[in-house]
Amino acid sequence: MVLTPTGLRFGGRIYPCAIGRGGLAADKREGDGATPLGVHRIVGLLYRPDRMARPTDWAVPIRPGDLWSDDPREEDYNMMVRAPYPGSHEALRRADPLYDLVLVTDWNWPRAVAGRGSCIFVHQWRRPGYPTAGCVALRRDHLRGLARRIVHGTRLIVPDLRR
Repeated sequence: MVLTPTGLRFGGRIYPCAIGRGGLAADKREGDGATPLGVHRIVGLLYRPDRMARPTDWAVPIRPGDLWSDDPREEDYNMMVRAPYPGSHEALRRADPLYDLVLVTDWNWPRAVAGRGSCIFVHQWRRPGYPTAGCVALRRDHLRGLARRIVHGTRLIVPDLRR
């Protein structure tokens, strides 16, 4: 998967997508809203079993109480954790459909550097062109189609398009 000026290229197609409100960044920091430049591998696939069938055999269900730590002061920074969790975190099981299906990248993982930014996901967008907090977001049907075709280790390439 390659981010281009017109969308996310994969399998000979271009899929419209949204990126972080902070644009692209070579020096990603926690909370900057930027999508980090580089080559990121897909290391996980999460899904809501109450909202969809398992998309692939390596997909992991999102359970009630599943969270993602975005607190650089915590030992579990940039890891999936369970509630109750004392540090800052993001709920993976949301009321809206944004995280019904989530591709997890290896950004700042598995040994997270404090403050470098928590996980960059590929997830469903709110609406066309609406920015994310740093993730890459796609239309629901496009995301589901990609999830069925990718494998663990597929690369998400984010080149410097700022020129």
